[in-house]
Amino acid sequence: MVLSIVLSGLAIGCVYALIGIAYNVMYSASRVFSFTAGTLGMIGGVLGSLFILRMGLPVWAGFILALVGGALLGVVTEIVAVRPVLKSLDQHLYVLSTLALALIVQQFTAIEWSTDAQPFPRIFNIERNSFDQQYWLPMIACVVVIVGLELLYRRTLVGHAFRAIAEDNYAARALGLPERNLRMASYALAGVIGALAGFASGQMLLAFFANAPLLTFYGFVPVALGGMGNNRGAVVAGLVLGLFQQAANFLVGGIFASVAVFTVFILVLLARPDGLAGASAGRRV
Repeated sequence: MVLSIVLSGLAIGCVYALIGIAYNVMYSASRVFSFTAGTLGMIGGVLGSLFILRMGLPVWAGFILALVGGALLGVVTEIVAVRPVLKSLDQHLYVLSTLALALIVQQFTAIEWSTDAQPFPRIFNIERNSFDQQYWLPMIACVVVIVGLELLYRRTLVGHAFRAIAEDNYAARALGLPERNLRMASYALAGVIGALAGFASGQMLLAFFANAPLLTFYGFVPVALGGMGNNRGAVVAGLVLGLFQQAANFLVGGIFASVAVFTVFILVLLARPDGLAGASAGRRV
């Protein structure tokens, strides 16, 4: 029982961390919290089940197409819900624009896909055991994303450009960097990460349209606790959240587990408004 709680907690914690990283990637490029991050995760699971189970495509083809679908939704988010808001004087309208787009995609998925949770295929045809692929697939996906982002940001020119617009997009634009294209590429990258989270967790969460609001909230918690824009903090906070949530499900269960998560979340933010790994931004006076 303890092993099951730990494994499921680490697995779901990795999913929350991946959604948190998707939040951070979009935020770093635009200073906008796009609340479509959970929808990206839901789309990854639904498209994976659609391409592999319903359409009978090979696993590798369904995987690639699911990631492409996530990238396309990321680009649509930037064009439809973020870019117009950045031109507005009241940029906090992104809360409404991104939530509206997320709800549209969620309801469209419910109509065209199903309102019931649908099965997700086994990725590898191996025998089930205590450390099943539904647990280690999200863990591997999380490690690959963290390592990949570190290499991208530190070893490539594109990664340096991403970091430049994250630090100061006005200065980056003055230096001749194509800020709009880089922002769109960042949203596409976030879409791939979100879809990967949904695909890797499909055997746990199934292909279900209602995963979108769940992942939107629980994916935001690691961002708030780990510090905005801090991917390492999001991973640590996501793992802690997953373990705490699964332990609470076992001890109190049902809605009381969610109440426990919310209570701890609020208490931590009251004590550390910038997150456990966040630092207060200096203010010039």
